[in-house]
Amino acid sequence: MISILTDSTCDIPDELIAKYDIKVIPQYIIWGDQQYKDRVDLQPIDFYRRLTSDPQRPTSSQASQQDFVDAYQGAISAGADEIIMLTVSAAMSGTYQMAVTASKSVGVPVHVVDSKGPTMTLGWQVLAAARAKAAGKDLKGILKEVAQVRSGLVQLVAMESLEYLQHGGRIGDAVKWVGNVLKVKPLVSINHRSGRVEPVGLFRSHKALVEALYRKFFAQLSSHKNLHIAVLHGNALAEAEALAARIQAEFEPVELLINMTGPVLGINTGPGALALCGYGEG
Repeated sequence: MISILTDSTCDIPDELIAKYDIKVIPQYIIWGDQQYKDRVDLQPIDFYRRLTSDPQRPTSSQASQQDFVDAYQGAISAGADEIIMLTVSAAMSGTYQMAVTASKSVGVPVHVVDSKGPTMTLGWQVLAAARAKAAGKDLKGILKEVAQVRSGLVQLVAMESLEYLQHGGRIGDAVKWVGNVLKVKPLVSINHRSGRVEPVGLFRSHKALVEALYRKFFAQLSSHKNLHIAVLHGNALAEAEALAARIQAEFEPVELLINMTGPVLGINTGPGALALCGYGEG
């Protein structure tokens, strides 16, 4: 039996996590002298409310080696004889390396996959693995499906300010913007080869930012057929729903998800952020 595990930055809606029996290892939020498990002790809605009112900024930490060992052992106890562990980009976090190190402490093969991105970049690959497993594919077939989905992924993130990305330390190649541009609204993309954040553009108005997010996202997709699209938001549900409605009307995707970006990633993107992430099957 193959068990599918991931970390809590995947942003997969809860109903799909339950449907496919995906095991999620929480990352950590450190806020002052308090430590919270991502999406366990601190839910996204509470995180964003506090983020806008608390002058103290939170930080994040990846799950510990023992957290991974415990999760692996739990999967083994439930009958797994092989494990696929998919993580947030190794270029953004030490999670991947921690997962690899922990895998050496258990008695079954653990195949650790660097998703090369955050949020639903990771989430879509986890769902691809879970669905391939449900379809009866073997380990090789599952990993092939994951790689195929990753090769077609596009993710863009629109933020109300560069401030959170800079403060969170996940600014990647958008570092060239740092200096005198904190009042503009950045649009960034995820490079799914390097796993890093890359700059796309800077905008003065929110309307221009969102329009560029929409237009540039669909321009980068290699195919508009059989689309799987996720709309992510930093406690901006009404705007996310409006984007989703526009996408549904124009492209009729086979799968369209809306979810709130979790606390670990919200530290870097801030309140009001919007993201599109998805792929076409060809």
